[in-house]
Amino acid sequence: MPTSREQLLQWLAEPEGTKLEFKEAKNTFHFDKLVEYCVALANEGGGKLILGASDKRPRVIVGSLAFSEPGRTEAGLHQQLNQRIPVEEVQLPEGRVVIVHVPARSAAAPWHLRGRYLKRAGDELIGMSEAELKAIFAEMASDFSAEVCPGASMADLASSAIALFRERWARRSGDMRKLALNDVETLRDAELLIDDQVSYAALILFGTRAALTRRLAQAEVVFEYRSSEAAGPAADREEYREGFMLWQEALWAKINLRNDRQSFQDDFFRIDIPTFDEVPVREAVLNALAHRDYRLSGSVFVRQYAKRLEVVSPGGLPPGITPENIVDQQNPRNRRLAEALAKCGLIERSGQGLNLMVETAIRQGKPLPSFAGTASHEVRLTLEGGVRNPGFVRFMERLGEETLRSFTTRDYLALECLQHERDLPAPLRERLPGLVAAGAVETLGRGKGTHYILSEALYAVLGAKGTHTRRKGLDHETNKALLLKHLARQGSEGAPLAELRQVLPALPASAVQALLAELRAEGRVVLEGQRRWARWRIAGTEISKKSSA
Repeated sequence: MPTSREQLLQWLAEPEGTKLEFKEAKNTFHFDKLVEYCVALANEGGGKLILGASDKRPRVIVGSLAFSEPGRTEAGLHQQLNQRIPVEEVQLPEGRVVIVHVPARSAAAPWHLRGRYLKRAGDELIGMSEAELKAIFAEMASDFSAEVCPGASMADLASSAIALFRERWARRSGDMRKLALNDVETLRDAELLIDDQVSYAALILFGTRAALTRRLAQAEVVFEYRSSEAAGPAADREEYREGFMLWQEALWAKINLRNDRQSFQDDFFRIDIPTFDEVPVREAVLNALAHRDYRLSGSVFVRQYAKRLEVVSPGGLPPGITPENIVDQQNPRNRRLAEALAKCGLIERSGQGLNLMVETAIRQGKPLPSFAGTASHEVRLTLEGGVRNPGFVRFMERLGEETLRSFTTRDYLALECLQHERDLPAPLRERLPGLVAAGAVETLGRGKGTHYILSEALYAVLGAKGTHTRRKGLDHETNKALLLKHLARQGSEGAPLAELRQVLPALPASAVQALLAELRAEGRVVLEGQRRWARWRIAGTEISKKSSA
């Protein structure tokens, strides 16, 4: 979400500390110094580097000309650090502000620049001490699921659950010889026994109700169905306190019991979309199972409403993971448990679960999965079931299953941004040429002025052909006319590039510069001055002014 003026002013009033760093950078800011500050901020837990604001209180916006093309800056940071670091440009009446959103480093993984592990010390950047680095590298907590459960034995595990795991593992691996293993051999080969003692991962997957009640009562999932938002007892409630392999199908059956279908007509074909798609629902539950903190006493809650599903699990997100980077970065809290789930095909690979949830939501015209309400003590994941854009669903269907299978999660996210006319960060812009080739996106302009919109076919199924014509028509002559109109109003004062970008806020700086260059080549505008004093004027304005004098 773009930073609002109110949020920026609030930051300006706060002390400069671990999360905020202010630089005036009125004219420029060296890229190498930007990279160093990103490393230092990430090592200190992440934060914002704000350019265009005074660094001493009371802070004011002074404006900055640094990094005129944020997309290129993002790409450069990714090349230097192999990390996604969003660079945001905010145009305000007081001036232009650049906000660099630096994520926190992952647990036990400090950022470095050519072997230099940086941190801030006042206005300086210095190397981290040996003791600080040692503490960071020791951060990764032990894997609870790989620990031995004291007193537990094979008698605490349900043989039927182990048999189901063994069958799925054999099919998944293509090694049917696994079917001949006994229960102990199965758990030993799956690394669920530690020196022939039962691990917590084995108990979570295969434990009997009596064993979990006695040894790990919090390893339960509580399902609730609520027909309204009103407080009070749930209309339906079920507690699943036994090995996951014993109740996974029962939970989905319970959710599917009240799962209606939303139907949409597409010519002679009808498209039916379930309110709760099985794939994202199962992935949401698996994520809670594999990543919750079992050292906390709370249960996992799955709450179903008419049009949304909430999954709430104890413990915040793992170290280094935030709602903003969760699609790109992974840090499994219970690695041994996650590996076992992967062996039997319930988890394809680390982190894919959320990718599948995101892709399904976009393809079905639903809101993206939300982590709103997530805090240090719990993760709150919400899946919205209502289809908000049936036309987009029809468009995706027309692209064809083969084309959609070739799309990555970032392809889907790029389409989502274009659909809502939001700016695309650098990693998503890289996907645009492939989306053009697939017929999902069109290009406007040429060279540095190229930008993108969803294809005419999408606007057709949305019943908004006029919107497509308006958006496409504004890319050239109309945009040039708007720039000329604004410059004519400014007379001899002219206007800086930042001001002209406000005339065409939907275009990147490079596109506005390309339009101005074309007008200059046509002899209709002139550029006078350099850097912060550069002004664009209608050709002949200064001459007319001097003649009248």
